[in-house]
Amino acid sequence: MSGAHDEAFAPGDAAAPPMQNGEVVFEAPWQGRVFGMARAMAAAGVFEWDEFRARLIDELATWTPEQPFAYYDHFLHALERVLSERGLVSETALAARLDALARRPPGHDHAHGHDQADRR
Repeated sequence: MSGAHDEAFAPGDAAAPPMQNGEVVFEAPWQGRVFGMARAMAAAGVFEWDEFRARLIDELATWTPEQPFAYYDHFLHALERVLSERGLVSETALAARLDALARRPPGHDHAHGHDQADRR
């Protein structure tokens, strides 16, 4: 799965996402969604893109060669940090929501009309 070209990252940028033929590449739908949410929040003024980019670089620096490289896991952690630092989401609420999502049955990665409570 791939996304559109993103001009938020300069060529050779340490925080640049995986790209192929000039387009951002996503391996799973959640990656594209989190990427889009971060771009939309920055565009809406929720946070400055450079602030997010700095957190992303910090997160990417935690990677060691002994572990598989998972760019979008770092991207998500950076977004969580920025939102938490700005008081927009509490770490407790985020942990509870992540736990609830982790307990969902496999293959159930989308909301249905009758799942209104799961759309929060």
